[in-house]
Amino acid sequence: MPLTLEQYAERLDDRTDLPWPAAPRIKPPKAKPHLEQLPVKAVLWTVYGTLVAVPQGELLFEHPQDFVTDAALDKVIKEFKMWNSMSRKPGQPAEYMRELYTRALTTLRLTCGGEAPSEKVWEDIVKKLQQKEYTFDVSTYGSLNEYAKKIAYFYHASIQGAGPYPGAAETVRRIGEGTRLQGLLADGQCFTPAQLQRCLRRQDPDFDVSRYFPPGLRVLSADKRAKKPADALFKAAIQALGERGIRPGEVLHVGSSLTRDIGPAKKHGMRTALFAGDKYSLSAGPDQLKDPAYRPDVLVTELPQVLEVLA
Repeated sequence: MPLTLEQYAERLDDRTDLPWPAAPRIKPPKAKPHLEQLPVKAVLWTVYGTLVAVPQGELLFEHPQDFVTDAALDKVIKEFKMWNSMSRKPGQPAEYMRELYTRALTTLRLTCGGEAPSEKVWEDIVKKLQQKEYTFDVSTYGSLNEYAKKIAYFYHASIQGAGPYPGAAETVRRIGEGTRLQGLLADGQCFTPAQLQRCLRRQDPDFDVSRYFPPGLRVLSADKRAKKPADALFKAAIQALGERGIRPGEVLHVGSSLTRDIGPAKKHGMRTALFAGDKYSLSAGPDQLKDPAYRPDVLVTELPQVLEVLA
């Protein structure tokens, strides 16, 4: 039976022949928590910059430094044995792969409203390689779409290190032990739940993403073809919780950006918590914090403080 995406990510962690970029250093900003208890029945989390630390606080399709992107593309070519089916144009293999990658990414962004599903980029590339007799192990990787998801995870993990914020696994687990529902409302890709599980298992080896974040409550930008602060994402989350009898005012959205997380959540009637635990992911200006449209209900500087808000 083919590996699931979660199994594939876990298997990569066991390999010693693959160097991975380190998770970014977390630098707490100068901020004081503002806590009060809120009567909510569900918590919706932003992933990157709130539960998972990545450089720049969000997923990148290309690294700001070209040599990092090229190194990741070289790594993909070798790992998935693509070179024999690639064009023998002059130059390095990564140069040709970058042409394919950029072309596919640009096309998808034009057709998907600016948010490209990463696996579709790699699916397009693999299809082009298959015209030159490229094959892959279906018994290990699954169908073309499942294979492309695994390549997407491998590539993104190669350009950005990722790690859990302190207390992330404990906070999610303790909320999950009660009656409140939890979900994801985030800019993310097909592999985001698998990456979230991989990161939080560093704090809790038994962490199971499906236990705490059921598939029906994962609203991710790549699935909806829209990025925050688009209304489509927030309306989808409200609908999913509404089907479970939960109103917007009974939902707490936790995120690190006033414009992408807090403002639109307030607009749609949710309670809000600004996570100000990392200078590199926090996006909140002093003027915005004074604006009622962006002012969060609570401000947490450490994730376990969310438990106090729910007490």
